Amino acid sequence: MYASFTTYDGTALAYRETGDGDPVVCVPGGPQDSLYLADLGGLSAHRRLIMLDLRGTGGSPAPADPAAYRCDRLVDDLEALRVHLGLDRMDLLAHSAGANIAAQYAARHPERVAKLALITPSTRAVGVEVTADDRIATARLRQDEPWFDEAFAALEAIVAGQVTGERFAAISPFFYGRWDEAAQAHRAAEDEQKNMEAAQGLGADGAFDPDATRTALARFDAPVLVLAGEVDLNSPPRAMTELAALFPTPELVVQPRAGHFPWLDDADRFVATTTAFLG
Repeated sequence: MYASFTTYDGTALAYRETGDGDPVVCVPGGPQDSLYLADLGGLSAHRRLIMLDLRGTGGSPAPADPAAYRCDRLVDDLEALRVHLGLDRMDLLAHSAGANIAAQYAARHPERVAKLALITPSTRAVGVEVTADDRIATARLRQDEPWFDEAFAALEAIVAGQVTGERFAAISPFFYGRWDEAAQAHRAAEDEQKNMEAAQGLGADGAFDPDATRTALARFDAPVLVLAGEVDLNSPPRAMTELAALFPTPELVVQPRAGHFPWLDDADRFVATTTAFLG
């Protein structure tokens, strides 16, 4: 079921609701249509998922001013959604680039977050670097798979600065625990749904203040889950360990053989982990 709310500048943004129970506000990555999250592997059987379509994605219009794509501005959209839902505090789940929004939200509005689940998160908002060595070491875990040689050659070229669209397409298998038909279909749909202008605008000048965000999160006392995928090239476990350490009492879980979309790789394990955390 789709609904809409009016954010701080009068724009009507869309969100999707699925499932029953206490709400969990879900922030997608990309930015892209929240449909790629589906029902998070069946999490909707336990909680009511409120999936936000960020500006310029899904049912939400692109802003007249591209500066509204900036991560710090999207934090204001998330606060407007909380107010619209009538929640004093909310459980917040964010995936990938959406974690930059959620981290800044928690830093700015800590009293409004009951629990924070960061799923294979991006770390730009807090300045944790994912190094070339991190990516190469993670990629080597897949060396026995039939597609490895071609994908690894493309990855080596990318980390050496030889970036092309074809090479990015070639490394797609590294983002999934299994490079099967379901993963390939998911990747194709994700590519279609992503708003590249919004993705670039998310990190525009002024979007992040890592030092200030880290300082604020060091005082964030709500429960935090950082869920990493063992073979996730985007958010490797070493960087996720560093991210988790920024919070006072984090729970770090590395899901075995999972890539960047752990609810696809092992839905039962993902749902068990997130429901145990969210309650």
